[in-house]
Amino acid sequence: MTDLTRITGEMPIGASMVHGEGGCFRALDPATGEVLEPAFGSAQESDVARACELARLAFDSYRNTTPDVRANFLEAIAENIVALGETLVQRACAETGLPRARIEGERGRTVAQLRLFASRVRVGDGIDARIDPAFPERQPLPRADIRMQRIAVGPVAVFGASNFPLAFSVAGGDTASALAVGCPVVVKAHPAHPGTSELVGRTIQAAVRANGLPEGVFSLLFDDGFVVGAALVAHPAIKAVGFTGSRRGGVALMKIAAARAEPIPVYAEMSSVNPVFLLPAALAARGKELAIGFVESLTLGVGQFCTNPGLVLGVAGAAFEQFKEDAAVLLTTRSASVMLTPGIAAAYASGIDRLNDHPVARAAGRGEGEGDGCAASARAQAALYAVDADNLLADPSLGEEVFGPCSLLVACRDVVQMREVAEYFEGQLTATLQFDEADDNAARTLLPVLERKAGRIVANGWPTGVEVCDAMVHGGPYPATSDGRSTSVGTAAIERFLRPVCYQNLPQTLLPDALRDANPLCLPRRVDGVLAGSESVTEAG
Repeated sequence: MTDLTRITGEMPIGASMVHGEGGCFRALDPATGEVLEPAFGSAQESDVARACELARLAFDSYRNTTPDVRANFLEAIAENIVALGETLVQRACAETGLPRARIEGERGRTVAQLRLFASRVRVGDGIDARIDPAFPERQPLPRADIRMQRIAVGPVAVFGASNFPLAFSVAGGDTASALAVGCPVVVKAHPAHPGTSELVGRTIQAAVRANGLPEGVFSLLFDDGFVVGAALVAHPAIKAVGFTGSRRGGVALMKIAAARAEPIPVYAEMSSVNPVFLLPAALAARGKELAIGFVESLTLGVGQFCTNPGLVLGVAGAAFEQFKEDAAVLLTTRSASVMLTPGIAAAYASGIDRLNDHPVARAAGRGEGEGDGCAASARAQAALYAVDADNLLADPSLGEEVFGPCSLLVACRDVVQMREVAEYFEGQLTATLQFDEADDNAARTLLPVLERKAGRIVANGWPTGVEVCDAMVHGGPYPATSDGRSTSVGTAAIERFLRPVCYQNLPQTLLPDALRDANPLCLPRRVDGVLAGSESVTEAG
């Protein structure tokens, strides 16, 4: 039995463990600056080609497995991740600088979403079986027997995220949703946490083997640059891409995918400032409470969440000024904390410098400059800036995302100007309304704009924290995501990796199980336009 807790620097490619020969790199503990062992071998073009070819060969067999087989597979991955125990927690903490409680919570979320997808696979979610039986007596023309189901699109490339080493990485939501519908997956591990990635990759490889699935259902590739990722997206066996990261990275992958002989979709979650609207009555009644909630959300995880509240709007006046003062005081109690990588910390510092140098951005508050046990090269100090809405409308660069614990307060003349600013926004993952009953009309005025601009609208809460459930949408219009019609969190995420196929006049012996009259999979189906349960076509009719 393979020891799943070993970290060797090797990549699970199909059933094999391979040490890449494209050059070595090591992980770094961002909190201490310590270089972590072992060395990881980067993949070469031949490794990418092998992983993709194995995935291609596995596709037809894997996509035609029963829902129960795929559900059992997802549950086996979840069990294997839990079985890694302390080894996984310690390595993830060392590679990210994240506290133990955060890693344990993220592990729980990763396992829960695998099990959630398993439960939905069993009841046929995503298949969307539809049957319109033949109608030979119809005049003036008869109707053929027409049936439809959704099938997996093909092998999927998934890119691990820097800020979620478990929930948005090797066995994260993109991988889980693709595997759930029958798509083999080739993951490009994030170079900041390769040891964590190898551990989780081994658990998936073991689950593939234990469930008797084709070896190409899963592979993992290492690289500390961009070459492997580009080659992966360009490979003709890959039919879709899941990505969480920067706008620059997402757009680069979109261009590669669009330039292929066969263009493919890239589902990239990229950039969002997640505007918060503090409406007048709410701000006057509970400004202090709002300031506390805002600072908690802003500094959560050192601001390294894609739903971080990076921009806050209020009507200029005494209440908004008091909110700014309260938030500034609260920030002074927050020590500088370690960011995920020195590179992310450097990008944050560059964003702060840009605001400091801007002629109209006014510094409104800073966190403490020192942090315990925190390497200076990866340290981030929370920051708050203020501008007038006219300034923001005149210079769009003021509203650009600064990834980290930084936010911009925007003073508007009135709610009318709030709506004007909302119209100016790019696509967002979230938009938040803080309002009381007296603000209902103002909220109603803003809501149609926010529906066009954001994938999730939050009322009297804060945008950080994304629940994994059926109704969740973690997406939004460009550039929040590359395709605002989809979500990367929640069970609707499976829709990204499916496409419809219609079967006209096929005999029962050739139809897929989901569309046979007898309904051997006992799935809910739409028969002659009527949603039916698990019965056969004859019973439903």
